[in-house]
Amino acid sequence: MRYYKYTIKTTTEAEDILISALYDIGIEGAEIEDRIPLSEAEKAGMFVDIMPETAADDGVAYVRFYLEESEDQDAWLARVREELKDLSSFMDAGELTITTDQTEDADFLNNWKQYFHQFYIDDILVVPSWETVKEDDADKMIIHIDPGTAFGTGMHETTQLCIRALREHVTEQTALLDVGTGSGILAIMAYKFGAASAIGTDLDICAIDAVKDNMEANGLTDRKFKLLIGNIIDDPAIQEGVGYGRYDIVTANILAEVLIPLTPVVMRCLKPGGIYITSGIIDDKEEAVKKAVEEAGFEILSIRHQGEWVGITAGKPV
Repeated sequence: MRYYKYTIKTTTEAEDILISALYDIGIEGAEIEDRIPLSEAEKAGMFVDIMPETAADDGVAYVRFYLEESEDQDAWLARVREELKDLSSFMDAGELTITTDQTEDADFLNNWKQYFHQFYIDDILVVPSWETVKEDDADKMIIHIDPGTAFGTGMHETTQLCIRALREHVTEQTALLDVGTGSGILAIMAYKFGAASAIGTDLDICAIDAVKDNMEANGLTDRKFKLLIGNIIDDPAIQEGVGYGRYDIVTANILAEVLIPLTPVVMRCLKPGGIYITSGIIDDKEEAVKKAVEEAGFEILSIRHQGEWVGITAGKPV
């Protein structure tokens, strides 16, 4: 089968956000090319003795995605360009030009699997469905998550910051609200840490199947998880569906530009003494989010950094 290959020229700062935006509109198998040096963990996962020489990081990145020849190219590209327009409205994302090629590679959608292997978040092992758990790891906490149309495998720094904060605060009585659920990884981790209940919201209807599949993969089919599709910031129906003053913890791993208007809504959702765990904050947005959190009435409990990303944990006064 013939495919069209589209390449978007962007920046390394915007590449992760752009990938997430493509996933949100249903484009799978997007890939990144940049010159960011590999971390030690990434090098270890490549299973080679001598790393190839690469040019210095120039801040430029290329994000590629593929569409079948039979698909409505114009409609898809219109949706992509709308996402690019939104992205450029709140950050410098580079040229955002799109170039087009054709490819006969019918298996490109699966080729990327060779680069996604099981990995650790501290002592938690995250395993994709196409890999088996080694005998030596059978006694560890194991999470099964596949990359897919809903973003969130646990590999990104922002997700890891949220997971560490969850582990610190979840109890057997915890009622969790996860805003921007994606793959469901934060709700799954909360259940693994012992939470009593979880509910989520997301803008993307693809999250429904992703969460269902990942809950099943982790043996959590007996745990209830309600997912509401819509924007909790400005949709009264979603706000009413979620409810007020019900939650011990609210998680939100979203962009800083979304977190700022979201934070006052979160305050109303939490019980007195509840915990607000958030990330998705690039380091130069830390002060803006911190200010929004404090102006909403929260007390900052901790601020964590990983790479260029920031996680803020705050408490609602009793």
